[in-house]
Amino acid sequence: MAYDFNAAEAFEMAIQIERNGAAFYRKAGSLQDRKEDKNFLETIAKMEDRHRAGFEEMKTALSDMEKNKTAFDPNDELSLYLKAMADAHGGEGNPDVTQQLTGKESMAQIIETAIGLEKESILFYIGLKDMVPPKLGRKKIDQIIREEQKHVAQLTGFLKKANG
Repeated sequence: MAYDFNAAEAFEMAIQIERNGAAFYRKAGSLQDRKEDKNFLETIAKMEDRHRAGFEEMKTALSDMEKNKTAFDPNDELSLYLKAMADAHGGEGNPDVTQQLTGKESMAQIIETAIGLEKESILFYIGLKDMVPPKLGRKKIDQIIREEQKHVAQLTGFLKKANG
């Protein structure tokens, strides 16, 4: 049986994914020896915090229809399910990837990993978009995808500097 999501639920997953992304950069930064690398990764973590805040704002601007519940949830377990989906999607801020950081990764390797994870997130959202009916805000998922595409572009710029 297929489950339909609404735009609010999609934004909830995006918010969790950004939270995970910030944790990835903070952990990577905590493992660096060079102060400038620590500061750079903290700057990117703060960028993820801003992305999360942007998604939170977008979520609050949704219509009542785009927030309309699609499943009976008397025990409010949906939020746990959405967090689990966000954590397990395999993309940006994947907790498993964060745990595997050793501190031996170069800045270029960290950024390359982040770019790959962002691309996986885009694929996740493209698939999720098909699970959001038009009346429940399917077009809003495009906002999330565009933001993730901007993240890839930003990180690619950072990678060029790291390799420069």
